[in-house]
Amino acid sequence: MNNQQSQSVGPLPGYITSAVPNSKANRAPWYKNTAPTYAGIFLWFVFWQDAAKAGAPGGTLAQGVGWALLSLVIAALVCHFLFYLVPGLFGMKTGLPLYIVGTSAFGAQGGFLMPGFLMGVLQFGWVGVNVYFSSLALSAMIPVDARIIMVVWGVLACFVGLKGIQYVAKVATFLPLIPLVVLLWLTASTIGNVGSFKPDALIAAQTAANPTGPGALSLLGVLAAMLTYVVGFFATAGAAGVDFGLNSRDEKDVSMGGLIGIALAIVVTAGLSLLIVAGTYGGMKDTIDAAATNKLSLSSFDLIPTVLGAATAKWVMFLLAVAAFPSACFSSFIAANSFKTTLPKVNPFISVGIGTAVAIILAVTGVVAKAIAVFVIIGASFGPICGAMLVDYLLSGRKWSGPRAGFNPAGWIAWALGFGVGILPNLGVAVPAAPVLAFVIGAVVYFLCAKLGLLSPVVPVSGALAEATK
Repeated sequence: MNNQQSQSVGPLPGYITSAVPNSKANRAPWYKNTAPTYAGIFLWFVFWQDAAKAGAPGGTLAQGVGWALLSLVIAALVCHFLFYLVPGLFGMKTGLPLYIVGTSAFGAQGGFLMPGFLMGVLQFGWVGVNVYFSSLALSAMIPVDARIIMVVWGVLACFVGLKGIQYVAKVATFLPLIPLVVLLWLTASTIGNVGSFKPDALIAAQTAANPTGPGALSLLGVLAAMLTYVVGFFATAGAAGVDFGLNSRDEKDVSMGGLIGIALAIVVTAGLSLLIVAGTYGGMKDTIDAAATNKLSLSSFDLIPTVLGAATAKWVMFLLAVAAFPSACFSSFIAANSFKTTLPKVNPFISVGIGTAVAIILAVTGVVAKAIAVFVIIGASFGPICGAMLVDYLLSGRKWSGPRAGFNPAGWIAWALGFGVGILPNLGVAVPAAPVLAFVIGAVVYFLCAKLGLLSPVVPVSGALAEATK
């Protein structure tokens, strides 16, 4: 009954009827688009620098290096199989972008806002994070107030993003190699001391520095913290898998692009970061207690001066900041495309300009300084979207059903409940692995709503769009 057109459905919005699937001739192998693009995201130092941090003594290394790495592998596989794979298959099978494919889960009217408009809005959160951390690193070498750099950095990034993907590609060709070289350099300098790393010594030192703080994480606590960190960071990029998938030739391209560009890239970048932190503190041996008085950092980025020396570190941190510019441009590009679609009557320079101003304000005021808290918000927003899309895909016979009329109740209820739970950590409520839990709730609620008959009817489509539903 729900899959039949009703009398009240009415015509589809123009943004759907005008959509043209990407042809097979325009697609490329996984190693030419999906994998390198995703890998570039995880090479961004803002991702890997805090892999060992968790707001508790010892961070994610509290139970040892081995468990931290295993937790990281689990988080990486969750990103690939739960958050990316189905969106990627949606894109590959339909050749259509996220804002079109999302209409099956959120409706022809609802998909316009979710995930379409939301994707654009949250990208400016990423721009703010990028602007903040990059500008702080740049200010160590440039004799200019960091806040001024933030303004210039944000404006330039958004301008490049507005110009189009070809301009983003020009600045992203070689710069991502810088963080890879830095990670390997830092690892080579610390790997010999990883075997000497003692979690208990690190925990004791950090507890002494902050006696009233929380206790060290348990085994499950480390796993939950790693899932929160990695999945929260990846959530929007998972939903954007639709847009990557439409450039993939077949299911193998989708799968390999994710396994290499996402899962492997996560393990390599964040894994090396964990080893760098462990090796740094493993090399301190008996001096680790003294270091505690200086508030020990578990950020591999903050430890660069300790590993390489202050003079060298300034240049390395400067280069890492420069290499982060493509990430800011990419976020701006995604936001610009989202706004051009959802706000077609608004000049993109105005809509993106407002978003850029907000991103700069978030950076200048330091609101985005706590990157993990930002990851939680993003994970809470896109976790239930990915969960709803997964169930929608399976219920439709592993294909796109086509757009549903209006605002699909199942999708919106699933998102609201998933987001409500996913955002609880930022409200002071302890929720383990919040982005993953938001995904699970989104998936379960969408399934239950579907079985209760809360799916909007599918609106028949013709031509190329009809082919996309097969």
